[in-house]
Parts: sequence; C-alpha cells; structure tokens
Amino acid sequence: MMKKPELLAPAGSLNKLKIAITYGADAVYVGGEEFSLRVAAENFSPEELCEGVKFAHERGKKVYLTANIIPHNSDIAQYEEFLKKYMEAGFDAVILSDLGMFQLTREIAPNLEIHVSTQANNVNFKSAESWYKMGAKRVILAREMSFDEIAEIREKTPEGLELEAFVHGAMCISYSGRCLLSNYMTNRDSNLGACSHPCRWKYHLVEETRPGEYMPVFENERGTFIYNSKDLCMIEHIDKLIESGLDSFKIEGRVKTEYYLATVVKAYRDAIDKYFEDPDGFEFDLKWLEEIKKVSHRDYTTGFFFGKPDGNEQNYETSSYIRNYELLGIVDGYDEETKLLSVVQKNRFFKGSEVEFLRPDGDFVKHKIEYMEDENGEELEVANRPQSVAKIRIDTSLVPNSMMRGVREN
Repeated sequence: MMKKPELLAPAGSLNKLKIAITYGADAVYVGGEEFSLRVAAENFSPEELCEGVKFAHERGKKVYLTANIIPHNSDIAQYEEFLKKYMEAGFDAVILSDLGMFQLTREIAPNLEIHVSTQANNVNFKSAESWYKMGAKRVILAREMSFDEIAEIREKTPEGLELEAFVHGAMCISYSGRCLLSNYMTNRDSNLGACSHPCRWKYHLVEETRPGEYMPVFENERGTFIYNSKDLCMIEHIDKLIESGLDSFKIEGRVKTEYYLATVVKAYRDAIDKYFEDPDGFEFDLKWLEEIKKVSHRDYTTGFFFGKPDGNEQNYETSSYIRNYELLGIVDGYDEETKLLSVVQKNRFFKGSEVEFLRPDGDFVKHKIEYMEDENGEELEVANRPQSVAKIRIDTSLVPNSMMRGVREN
C-alpha cells in the first residue's frame, strides 16, 4: 500500500494553526519568538505553543518548531535557552539548517526529532544520507529539485529517512532562500528571517558619470522585474507528487492570511484524498486549481519539478499580486431556529451581495444575501464595521471558521 503523504501547512500564529488543522493539514510548522526565518509572522510564545500543540495532538496532528536561521556565535547560547524554554510545549520536531545547532540539539534533547531545513541546500542523496546517519529523521529538499532528482534521492537513501518538499507558495530567486541582497540593500538579513524582498523590485541602470539618468534594465522586451518569480503551484500534478516518494508536501506562507491558508490547505487536502480513493482511476479536478486562484497570488509555475525553469517562470510586467476575491467575514455560529448565521466582518458587504462560503468539509456554498441584521437585531443594508458581527439569514448550516468571500471590488 502506498503511504499517504503528510500535508504540512504554515502557521504564523495560534489562530492560523487552528485554521490549518481545521481545514485538513496533517501537521503545521511554527516559529518561536526567536530563531525563526519569518520575523514578519506573529510567531508563538511558549504558552501559545503549548496551546497549539494541545489543539493539534487532540486531533492526531503534529507541530514542528522552526529554528532554521543561519546562526552566528552570539546565537549559540541563546539557542540553548530558547530550546529549553519551548521544549515543555511537547512539539513533535525541530527544523534546523546549521550543523552546529544540530549537534547542540542532539546534546540538549537527544530524543527530539530533527528535520533538516531547505536552507541546508540538500540537493543530492549523499548529503541526505549523511544527515540521516547523524540522527536526522527528515530532510527538506531544496526547491531546485526535479522529479528525476527526487526519485534518485529516494532510491539511494535509507527507507527510514523522510523526504519533504515545498509544493506550493512563493519562490526565492536565490538558491534555497540563501540570499544576501536584502541584507546588502536594506540591512535586513533574509537568513535571520527579515527579508525585504528586493528581488521583486523594479530596477533601472545608472552609469557612474551620468547620475540621474535612469536606463531601463531589460531581461527581454516584456519588462524589468528581472528577479520576480511566479508562485509555485503543483496541485495539477498531485498524482506525480504522491508517486514521487515524498513523505511530506509543504505549503509556504507563515505570513499569509487565514483565508489563504484555509483555501490552499483544503484544495490540496481534497486532491490528496481523492487520489487515494482510486489511484488507478484518478483524474485531476479543475475545481481545485480554481479554488487556489481565489486567493492572493502571483501567476503560477511548477518551478524545478519538470526541469530547470526558463524565462517564462518570471513575471516581467509587475510584482503585484492577483487578487480577484477577498475575505468578507468568518463564520462564528449558526442559529437553527432563526436561520441566522453570525459572521465576524473583515471587509464590507451589502444586502444583495452574492457571496461564497468556504467550509472545512464539502464544496463551497453560494448565497445571495437577502436579509441581514446587526447584533441588536436592526436590519442592515451594509455591513461595514470590521470585527463586529453581522447576522445573515441562510438555510444552510455552516460551522464556525467557515470563510465568507466575495469578488473583490475594483
């Protein structure tokens, strides 16, 4: 029997952790208040991590703590304190990129499972095997890997070594995220989690003796965003991913929204589960891709999975996101007697608005708002007070944390 791969989702906060698991993630990766490569994420205090781990474990899911910065001397003693402080939460593994941190973790917590980060640039079977012999449970492969290379690594490494790869999310222009551009230009170190993403800026050329004369930089005739990669999206090839031998499919995005997380996780969850219902008869359903296109994203690419990308994997015209839909509210409860659905407002919506409800189980539900009221029972024509509750009359019972979305206003 083919093993069902783990669906691993980002969780930049406690609420995002709960959303990811509610919408179908098998595991989540989180950051502590230090040593995480996403300082823009809210990240977890030790107390929040305890609550998150409890929530996950009660549902049979796992939590991995990221500590995959590239550390300097001053970080070593702090890491020892950090790990001891967070250990009580009972997370399932720690994600590391540095050999010294790996060894220190083995000394402090010899029974703790270690996953080797994509930042460690694992692109060959010998590297993966070496980490395994030192005690790593899992190696997270570099994004610059093809299906053929993954297959060879799987064939030539011990069966007990788990392999993980990113299957969805933003791509970095530098090798497995090891970039100095941000540090050089803005003094924000991407290898310490503070990347300012200068790779997506628009550039012009200035000649030394002619200051003030800006000449466009062209990679080709289409534009000047020469480092602006499209987003990775492999959902159309979910069968090939499953058959590749990967143990875990990783979604990028600890700074993404709850709506993004719910939508992407659910689409991959549904696709994976559908495959295992009938592997031989599996056919890709376009609805999964259409769902993923309803979140904020750049144009999609398959990255390196089918070989080295060409010029078409970059977006030369704009670094802006495609945002066709927006989150309007999050369901907080449903009254079976009154048929009123309580929705915590995120963006404004109107009586007469045509909306969709994304829910953890089943297809989304379409609805035209014919009647809604505020918390005091006063009828509403427009709901425009973020974080307040609007009650919408609808015959369909929807569970809490269902997401109400609508076509984005221009």
